[in-house]
Amino acid sequence: MSCTCSGDGQDGSSSSGGGSSSNTNTNNTITSITTTTTNTNTTTTITTGPCSQLCSLPELRLRFLCPADLTEVKALCREWFPIEYPDSWYADITSSPQFYALAATLHSRIIGLLVAETKPLNKLNKEDQDILAWPLRGELEVGYILTLGVVDGHRGIGVASLLLHNYLSMLSAPPSPCHGPVVSLGKPPVQAVLLHVLTTNTQAIAFYQRRSFVRHTFLPYYYNIQGKPRDGFTYVRYVNAQCTDYLQHWVSSVSGSEVCWWPVRVMAKFWGLVARSTTAIMAHRLS
Repeated sequence: MSCTCSGDGQDGSSSSGGGSSSNTNTNNTITSITTTTTNTNTTTTITTGPCSQLCSLPELRLRFLCPADLTEVKALCREWFPIEYPDSWYADITSSPQFYALAATLHSRIIGLLVAETKPLNKLNKEDQDILAWPLRGELEVGYILTLGVVDGHRGIGVASLLLHNYLSMLSAPPSPCHGPVVSLGKPPVQAVLLHVLTTNTQAIAFYQRRSFVRHTFLPYYYNIQGKPRDGFTYVRYVNAQCTDYLQHWVSSVSGSEVCWWPVRVMAKFWGLVARSTTAIMAHRLS
């Protein structure tokens, strides 16, 4: 279960790559990544080059979470999200390589956070497994955004956009040792990124829609918040040029096979219905 708080207002600017920025130019994109691992932390440094505008805070840094962040991250998530996560979850996202947990820091203080993981398609909830049409599923993996949030005082300036675009760019990059142990890319590459959001969180919904996420599923009573059921949506963005558009998705669902076979299967179903109807009418007349 995921819950998201976008925090970027109308900001649509973003950057590619992932790591800790050391360039104070506000018109940069990330062009390369270098990762250094110590006994207690993984520090990622990015190299930037001129392109579209990033976040409007030149002092902003990006880094992956470490165990020392647990208390701070727990306080932020409790402030941002209505869901109560167990202590074990905070321990996992600050230490386990299973998670892509990227923090935006300002003067060593975390002001934004994105946590995601890569999951096999068949391990998703049943209602989400059809985000990829049947012929494309196989052993595919998808990206799953668990949380995305920014502190109140720094919303609307591109922090969430920067975090999200770094994650999406990591998924689009070829596997490379420079990404370090926190990155898990599927083979073939991840083809879709999904998240869950409260139907009432209109700010987050607008944020994701502006970034090419589309609504996939309505999830009645998906959340349990303070003992009350709340509805949610699944939103999906397709990546790596292997997207499943909704026409193909619908056709594949109807046909149960490759798109090229769907006219035959539809006609077969149609004539099957005609045959059954005719048989029923004849039986009625003979009775």
